[in-house]
Amino acid sequence: MASEQPNNPLHGKTLETILTELVDHYGWERLGNRIDIRCFNENPSVKSSLTFLRKTPWARQKVEELYLRMKNR
Repeated sequence: MASEQPNNPLHGKTLETILTELVDHYGWERLGNRIDIRCFNENPSVKSSLTFLRKTPWARQKVEELYLRMKNR
């Protein structure tokens, strides 16, 4: 199955893994500064953020883009 998307750097990464790595790298405060959404700035948690990101395509896209920039440094 991995051969179906060989050029997709997010293939095989769950949203939870992406979010957890971003929080580990930036922390909630810096993550909220980079992507200004309430679930990162007010009582942040992985669970509430995942719920929001799964329902909000534009926010998920911003998270995925930030993750790719972080990994490409």
